Amino acid sequence: MCKQLYTYLLLFIVLPYFTVNAQQTSVEITGKVLESTNNQPIEYATISVIDHTTKKPITGTVTNANGTFSIKVETHNFYIEVSFMGYTTKRFNKEKFVGRKINLGTILLSEDQHALDEIVVNAEKSQTEFKLDKRIFNVGTDLSNTGASALEVLNNVPSVNVNIEGEISLRGSSGVQILINGKPSVLSSAGSNALGTITADMIEQIEVITNPSAKYEASGTGGIINIIMKKSEKRGLNGSVSLNAGVPNSNSFGMSLNKRTEHFNIFSQMGFGRRTYPEDNKTINSDLTDNTTVSSVGKREMNEKFKNFILGTDYHINALNVLTLSGSYAYEIEDQNSKANYNETDITETITDSWLREETTEATNPKLSYELQYKKNFKRHKDQSLLFSAIGSSFKKDESSIFNNTTILGDEPDETQLSRTDYALEDYTFKLDYTHPFLEVFTLETGSQYAINKVTNDYAVDGLGDVFNFNQNVLGIYNTLAYEGEIWGIKLGLRLENTETNTLLKTSNVENSKSYTNLFPTIHTSYKFSENTSFQAGYSKRINRPSLRELNPFSNIRNNFSISTGNPDLQPEYTDSFEITTIHKFEKASLNFSFYNRYTEDVIERVNTFEDGVNTSKPENIGTNNTSGLEMNGKYNPIDWFSLNGDFNWNHFNRKGDFETTSFDFKGNRWSASLTSKFNLPARFDLEISGNYNSSFKTFQNEISDNLFADVGLRKKIFKGKTILNISVRDLFASRVDETTTTQPTYYLYNSRKRGRFITFGISYGFGKGEAMEFSGQRIR
Repeated sequence: MCKQLYTYLLLFIVLPYFTVNAQQTSVEITGKVLESTNNQPIEYATISVIDHTTKKPITGTVTNANGTFSIKVETHNFYIEVSFMGYTTKRFNKEKFVGRKINLGTILLSEDQHALDEIVVNAEKSQTEFKLDKRIFNVGTDLSNTGASALEVLNNVPSVNVNIEGEISLRGSSGVQILINGKPSVLSSAGSNALGTITADMIEQIEVITNPSAKYEASGTGGIINIIMKKSEKRGLNGSVSLNAGVPNSNSFGMSLNKRTEHFNIFSQMGFGRRTYPEDNKTINSDLTDNTTVSSVGKREMNEKFKNFILGTDYHINALNVLTLSGSYAYEIEDQNSKANYNETDITETITDSWLREETTEATNPKLSYELQYKKNFKRHKDQSLLFSAIGSSFKKDESSIFNNTTILGDEPDETQLSRTDYALEDYTFKLDYTHPFLEVFTLETGSQYAINKVTNDYAVDGLGDVFNFNQNVLGIYNTLAYEGEIWGIKLGLRLENTETNTLLKTSNVENSKSYTNLFPTIHTSYKFSENTSFQAGYSKRINRPSLRELNPFSNIRNNFSISTGNPDLQPEYTDSFEITTIHKFEKASLNFSFYNRYTEDVIERVNTFEDGVNTSKPENIGTNNTSGLEMNGKYNPIDWFSLNGDFNWNHFNRKGDFETTSFDFKGNRWSASLTSKFNLPARFDLEISGNYNSSFKTFQNEISDNLFADVGLRKKIFKGKTILNISVRDLFASRVDETTTTQPTYYLYNSRKRGRFITFGISYGFGKGEAMEFSGQRIR
């Protein structure tokens, strides 16, 4: 009896075990996931095995590059879901499963149009982001950027203004440092033309840093604009192509390719095209002593052919170490043609002399840049990193010009002038940055940078000229310490920079050398009053070293009666910059207020001198400038299909100084405003209309006129978003005219320039795993 009882008890214990074990025999599930439209494999589609009773995930996997997957399950009470972002989810119930091997076969996923629209709406809402010491603008949401240049894209960014000559200012200050991916580049240091290798479709974001921390180079009294380039890291092969054409002549082709494997990310971009820049100009030079006047009316046209290539690779040595090697090459061919009719009048306004001045200029501009970067992350903390980069770049310009004066009225003989420029720039930058978070809320940053700049400019007019050499070496060392809690944060920094410069006019044997060391403290703080209201404040000390254009003594003879030269004796500007910003978020709107003050010493300002009917403009260091201002920008989304973005900037400046016994003391105001409206229309049309106004303002000798202009953009997505059609009209009413007037006791000057309306149509197509570009690329000017 006891023996039987023991047997029954043993069976009672062991039998359930065998039953359960039999039920939990593993089941293998396989299949392949493809796109329904083109039968292309979907990599990284999610395969979820979900408990049928609790509805909770049991296990899961993702598809490989071929779209296939395999997964084992230790249960029988489940169902399967196959999903991928932007596609409809498919479900497979357990009733269809038989046996220990389940082959789901080919699973076709179709795009979820509603989900894609939701993604677009969300992207629009995050167009502007605020960080502790910068604002980030996501470029792709601006429709009017179709066919736009990088400078035109910058002109749509709040706080930034780009005049017709391509000069960039931030909150009215021209002392702006332009970075590419956080680093100096030949594309930004060789003048506005050098930005030509960047096309609009290459830009991911633009960071505006009005008060940079000590981590950044101290150059640029107005702040820093950092252009972030696109670099996809999607697994597999992806790419896109863009083609656009416009009036005036504005044709280009661009393509990007990216291949991502487990260890390598190979990225490339290429573009080529041609663009024409027309210009109407008018000048008046009046000598109020003898009442004679020389005036001109003319047209100028610059045609540019360009091509550019970018190639790079990221090698992921392992999960913590990445090595990047990249390079870019661009080549431009420029030809400029201009005609201007000149008239000279006497005291009775009778024309005494008249002539036609014609220009033919040809130039080639090769540009090369390359970078080696190594980044090491640490297991200890996800934000701990060591970054080393070495950058080299070169830019050359070989330019020759012929100017012909043909007499129409008067006794002056016909005249021909020849000029040539052989220009070469080399930049080398070495950086080392280390970031060390500790105690969860503190971050220590330290690093150094050594920058080498070498320039040679061989210039001659009618065989007479000189060679201007410029060398500058800057060594910088910095430390920052930041505390960032849930409500309050502060960041302190100190940067030391030593600068060595040397200029030499080789033929004239005129040399100028400088050496100076400066400390640049910075402080930034933020306080979060609530989820919807926060406060930021910052201070930084900055330096604006004279640019080559300001140092180069050679003059431009395009107009013999209006000459611009540089000054090798210029000293750097120093600025103390303060800023307070409040950020307010509402249910359907956001509003931001910034109060700022900039106090600048040794201000660089162009001074006009007038002699024998000829005006010469030359930069000089003159006194101080104190600027205080208010900036407001915000966004309002009253309904899902409509939004408004606005920006307003007003400042008051107080100039004090003397130059050659002349007082430069004066006060003035200037303001600018922009308003952009966006409409999400039926049939996947998007419309954008923007208006911009820049007020008139005064300098010591000049008055700059106001201008008002509008841009329009229209976008249409077809073929389920794989192809995008764009059309943009910049300066819709051809109302943007840059005018400068100089009124002095002994002379009067007037200059105006007008570019006119640009209409561009673009088409973009994304292939493989690529996405169509939100706008097409163009040559930058």
